[in-house]
Amino acid sequence: MSYAGDLTPQQAWDLLTSDQSAVLVDVRTDAEWRYVGIPDSAPIDGRAALVEWVSYPSGRPNPQFLKQLTEAGVTAGRPVVFLCRSGVRSIAAAQAATAAGLGPAYNVLEGFEGDVGPDGHRGHSGWRAAGLPWRQA
Repeated sequence: MSYAGDLTPQQAWDLLTSDQSAVLVDVRTDAEWRYVGIPDSAPIDGRAALVEWVSYPSGRPNPQFLKQLTEAGVTAGRPVVFLCRSGVRSIAAAQAATAAGLGPAYNVLEGFEGDVGPDGHRGHSGWRAAGLPWRQA
């Protein structure tokens, strides 16, 4: 079963600001949240959750992922927008949520920081580069 689709960071933000039931779930690791930053959910009334897809530093899948999603208020029929670093883990998260009957589930293309650019660094694309709300955790 395929997830609902891919959204650019701006399309994701537009969905989150126009649909009061939509929730944002950042599936990066705790280390990424702490050192890179997180989306600022204040403008969307706190409708966001931090739920690791894989754990750091082991890289092992989070066995509590679906349980933690439902604890964060993700349900069937409630749009959920998944975000990771570059848009890879968030695809897997959207697929897992869809398979569990949650969502519609969307993936944010380019993630929070995007891929590595020509200078060897991230941050040239994605949520932050699009100028969307974010903050240091």
